[in-house]
Amino acid sequence: MKKTQIAAQKTALLGILAAEALALSFLEGLLPPFLPVQGMRIGFSNIITMFCVFSLGIPQAALITLFKVFFVLVTRGIQAALLSLAGGLLSLLGMIILLKLKPNKFGLIGVGIVSALLHNSGQLFVSVLILGKSILNFAPLLIAISVLTGALTGTVLYYTIPFLQKQCSHFINSKK
Repeated sequence: MKKTQIAAQKTALLGILAAEALALSFLEGLLPPFLPVQGMRIGFSNIITMFCVFSLGIPQAALITLFKVFFVLVTRGIQAALLSLAGGLLSLLGMIILLKLKPNKFGLIGVGIVSALLHNSGQLFVSVLILGKSILNFAPLLIAISVLTGALTGTVLYYTIPFLQKQCSHFINSKK
């Protein structure tokens, strides 16, 4: 296969995955608020990022993360984008460490939990800079919610991997 065809397939695949991440984020925003912290979300779009880390590679996962941040910037503004960037990059770093450097040690649920904890930690750090230290009062609640939402996203990824791999199989097979 020609390099240009592979590059086109790679670009198309990343576009599809980015669209899926945005669609999951958008659909999640339509859910009625049931988490106790206003604006807190489950993080279903992180399913796509986790999948990218272990199936496609770190650069592709980083691009998905940055695309999600750009979407947040356009739709919710600079403060939300800063929160998304801090949380997304810290979460991505955790995924990379757990999925690439320590594969199969934590499982997808463990990776989901750790990445949710890191995502909320990054957002909490930025929130302290913006709102002050009083926001740290939410830390225990955020930890508990991170465990629940991270376990949920890890579980959903576990069950959707076959579908995502099938979708990406042409690209993955052409890389080899």
